[in-house]
Amino acid sequence: MDGGTLYSIGELAQRTGLTVKTIRFYSDRGIVAPADRTHAGYRRYDPDAVARLALVRTLRGLGLGLDVIRRVVDQELTLGEVAAEHAAALDVEISILRLRRAVLTAAAQREPTPEEMELMHQLATLSEAERRRLIDDFLDTVFGGLHTSSPYAAARRSMTPELPDNPTDQQVRAWVELAELSLDPDFRASVRRLTEDHVAHLPVGSPTPPRPDTIAVARDLVGPAVACGITPDSPQADRVVAALTAHCASAHGCPDDAELHCRLLNRLEAASDPRRDQYLQLLALINDWPAPEPLAPVIDWSVTALRIRAAR
Repeated sequence: MDGGTLYSIGELAQRTGLTVKTIRFYSDRGIVAPADRTHAGYRRYDPDAVARLALVRTLRGLGLGLDVIRRVVDQELTLGEVAAEHAAALDVEISILRLRRAVLTAAAQREPTPEEMELMHQLATLSEAERRRLIDDFLDTVFGGLHTSSPYAAARRSMTPELPDNPTDQQVRAWVELAELSLDPDFRASVRRLTEDHVAHLPVGSPTPPRPDTIAVARDLVGPAVACGITPDSPQADRVVAALTAHCASAHGCPDDAELHCRLLNRLEAASDPRRDQYLQLLALINDWPAPEPLAPVIDWSVTALRIRAAR
């Protein structure tokens, strides 16, 4: 094309697909300046304006502001620099939108009150440091002042959620739900009682972590019976209960008698809180761990079986 060719603003609009009003706006902002004017003051544009406007339209479609676009077309910034900066800004925007969508999705499933909705939003938008403080406060309530050994520290770490830098919607919703759960005073007290009870029955100086050993034993011995459909009141359950009480008696170094059975029943009843399973399920989802087996069916079976036999 002849370098001396000049276009009227109307001709430029036909060549670029933009409106005359839009081109005039860009021209007034100094993004696409006219190469000349007629005696009557009408603007005339050179062929370079066609390429500049094509670039402007592309960059506007990507969401860039006019000030940045002007610097690009004036070669004050390279396209690579602008693309990197804009991509980083979009990452932040996407993260915010993901958090908002997760909160709205959770709200749609739960029908929260306005106060609950506000809490959900606040929990979803906490910074990493704020999330850490919230969970540390919960774990301090559960473990504080009970033990300082490394196994206890490991148990604490195993209950700590670590929301990734780019969480999925599911992980965000799980974090909101877990954070709400950790703020529940009744749940905090329930987990604290389990930990205190376990520590009370450990030998002095025991390195055993604050894991509910009775529950772990019930999981290993009673789990297969639950899976096989053995009911707690059936004769087949007798040998399972006998194995459970014998194992606990051996672990605690005490007789397998009515007193042990009563203590075992009390501990299992205290552990019969579905929120514990809920916390562990949410924790696994947030940390991208394999989903743990629910313990509630095993605990409920054990409690029922022990009650039945205590009443005989």
